Amino acid sequence: MSNLALLNRRHLLAAAASAATGLGRAAERPPLTVAAFPLVDAIARDVLKGWSRSHPEVRAEVISRQYDDHHTAMTTALSTSGHLPDVIALEASYLGRFSLGSGLEDLSAPAFGAERFKDGFVPFAFETARNRDGHVVAMPTDIGPGSLFYRADLLARAGLKEADLTRSWDAYVEAGAELKARTGAYLIGDVRLLKDIVVRAGTPPGEGQFFDGQGRAQLTSPRFLRAFELARKVRRLGLDARVEVWFNDWAEMLKRGRLATEMSGGWMAGQMANWVAPGTAGKWRVAQLPENAYCSYGGTYYAIPRRSAPERKQLAWQLIQELTLDRQRQLDAFKSQDAFPALLAAQEGPFFDVPLPFLGGQKARQLWREAAHRIPVVRMHRQHKFADEVVNAELDNVLEYGKPIPQALEDAQALLVHRANR
Repeated sequence: MSNLALLNRRHLLAAAASAATGLGRAAERPPLTVAAFPLVDAIARDVLKGWSRSHPEVRAEVISRQYDDHHTAMTTALSTSGHLPDVIALEASYLGRFSLGSGLEDLSAPAFGAERFKDGFVPFAFETARNRDGHVVAMPTDIGPGSLFYRADLLARAGLKEADLTRSWDAYVEAGAELKARTGAYLIGDVRLLKDIVVRAGTPPGEGQFFDGQGRAQLTSPRFLRAFELARKVRRLGLDARVEVWFNDWAEMLKRGRLATEMSGGWMAGQMANWVAPGTAGKWRVAQLPENAYCSYGGTYYAIPRRSAPERKQLAWQLIQELTLDRQRQLDAFKSQDAFPALLAAQEGPFFDVPLPFLGGQKARQLWREAAHRIPVVRMHRQHKFADEVVNAELDNVLEYGKPIPQALEDAQALLVHRANR
C-alpha cells in the first residue's frame, strides 16, 4: 500500500471514528419531546418521520397520554417546571387556562416571530392564541368548523326540509317536535349541546363565552337566558334523549336512527363513518347551524413551555413550524385524521370538491371551509372550564328541580365572580 493510500485510509478511519463519537453523543443527549394526546400524537409522529431524515443529529419523540391526563400532566409540569416537554399540544378549550398564565413562551418575540405568519391562518384560530397582553403563545394547526348533522331520511318521513331546522333556533325546536311525533326519533342527544351552541353563537366578537373583554362574568346576559329557555323547552317536550356524546347509548341511538340531529365539528363525519355509525352511510347530511351561527368545536395548538430547555427552543420552534405551516402535511393530517386545517393554503385544492359518500355525496368540505372563515374570535379565559361546570350545574337545577332560570343564572354569576376574583 502506498504512503498516500495509507494516509487516506488513516483520514477515513479518523473521520469515521469522529462521526461515530458524534452520533454517540447525539444519542446521549435528551430527545426533543412533543407531548400530545390521541389522534394528534399520530399526526405528530408522521411529521417526525420526515423531521428525523432532515435532522439526523436530533432525536425526537412523542409522549402520548389520554386527553384529560395529558392536560392535567401539562398543568402540573408548567406549574412545577418539572418534566417539561419541548413542545406541547393543547386542545382549544384548555388554551385559556394555559395562555393566560405565564407558563408558555411568547412566540411573538423576535426570537420566534410568529406574527409574520398571522395572515396565513383562519383569523379566529390565530387570534384565539393571544394572551391578555396580546402576545401569541401558541400556533394553530387544526380547527373544528361547527355544523348541523341531520338524518335526511327522517326529515323526509316527517315531511320536513333542511330549512325547517336551520331557519332559527325556535324553528329547530319546533321541527324537533314534528320529528318526534312522526318518526319517534329524538331531536338531539342532550339539551346541553343546544345550550352550549346558543351561548357561543351569541357571544359578541372579541369577548369570551362566559366573560367580557374586561374579564367580567356575563352569565345573566340575554344569550344565557335564551339558551336556558330553549333547553328547558326541549326537555319539557321530551325531545332530547338524555344521552351524552361518546357514550355507548349515544352511539347505539345513532346507529338505530333514534337521533335525528347532531351538532359538532366537521370531524364528526369521519368519526361516524369510521366507527360510531358506519351503517348509516348515505342517510346523513350537514348544514350550517341554525340562524347561521358559526363556531368551532375544538381545535389543536402547539406551544413551547417558557421554562423548557433553552438550548432546544429554536429546534422546538422549527418543529412547530413543520407541524403548522406545511401545506401538504396539513392536508395529509386532514385526510388521515379528519383534522380540518387552520392553514389557509391547505384549504384549497380538489380535495375540497370531493363528494362524501357518508353524507350522500354532499361536498361538505366546502361548507366547513365557509364556516371556518366566518367564525368570530372568542377570547378564552383561565376560568373557562370552571365556568362551564358552574353553568351546567345550574342548568341541571333548572331541568331537574324546577329552579327559576333567572335565579339559576344569578347564582351562577355570583359564584363565577367570587372565583374569578380569588
